[in-house]
Amino acid sequence: MKNIPQRISLANFPTKIEKLDRLTKELGGPQIYIKRDDQTGAETSGNKIRKLEYSIKEALDQNCDYLITCGGIQSNHARATAAAAAKLGIGSYLLLRTDDEPPIDGNYFLDKLLGADIEFISRSDYSNYKESFMERIKTELAVKGHKAYIIPEGASNGIGSFGYFNAMDEIIAQEKEMGIIFDAIVLAVGSGGTYSGMFLSNKIRNHNASIYGVNVCDTAEYFQGKISDILKESFTYIDDDIPFTKDEIKIIDGYVGKGYALSRPEELNFINKIAKQEGVIFDPVYTGKAMYGLVTEIAKGSFKNHKNILFIHTGGLFGLFPQKDLFFK
Repeated sequence: MKNIPQRISLANFPTKIEKLDRLTKELGGPQIYIKRDDQTGAETSGNKIRKLEYSIKEALDQNCDYLITCGGIQSNHARATAAAAAKLGIGSYLLLRTDDEPPIDGNYFLDKLLGADIEFISRSDYSNYKESFMERIKTELAVKGHKAYIIPEGASNGIGSFGYFNAMDEIIAQEKEMGIIFDAIVLAVGSGGTYSGMFLSNKIRNHNASIYGVNVCDTAEYFQGKISDILKESFTYIDDDIPFTKDEIKIIDGYVGKGYALSRPEELNFINKIAKQEGVIFDPVYTGKAMYGLVTEIAKGSFKNHKNILFIHTGGLFGLFPQKDLFFK
């Protein structure tokens, strides 16, 4: 196997691991820890910057001076891309999904503050044509003398997955320092790249953790297919094929709720409860749903065979602010 691709250093690593003592005691089951990938930076906070370190290195190696990407109006990935581009002195162009003129708030506010070029796209067009829209933007930038690099939604592709390959290696090193083994690692799944990287490292390093994803949109079957595709693309970078089956990709379905970025009262109440109980804030789109799912499954006894669970806190704080009115009705 070749070495994994190189990355550019943009974030604060390693992120620390903390134990959720009071939640662990309340549930009376496995020990619950969180890895604070919400603290990878300020402007670049969250899991996306790990992937972007690899995507942007590839872009710079190709002499690109513009980054194009897409996401929802409150996309953490889009904001992290805009922040990374500003830090590096290159351009960013964001294709943001919305059917209405949005208030300038949360991640969208930061996108504008960071100087990103922004274009809106309807939800229906986003589903069917986002790739062709980004190709059109790339062509338009070329006419203006720029060479652009397209990063897919969530930087969830072969090169981006190495961000969480590296994170898994980081966790293995922290296990040795802490004298603990995490036999289960749980994370939100929204585009598949975070899961893919951790799964690949877990395989290659012969680590025996069970990697669980809690999908916040679509279905378990969809993500088993999507993650499989990302893994196969990542193999082209390491010049090796790692045998795996879709059944090894463990997705805990049933916590999508009303749909992507739509919140139920029980999810919002849970976020509020954990904030007061542990001083940790989850977001309503990704980590709130995933942690709610994990806690519900622990209470049901689904994790009774696990001793130490590590939840990956993938960030999303800025996405809370546009939904603040939902919390205190």
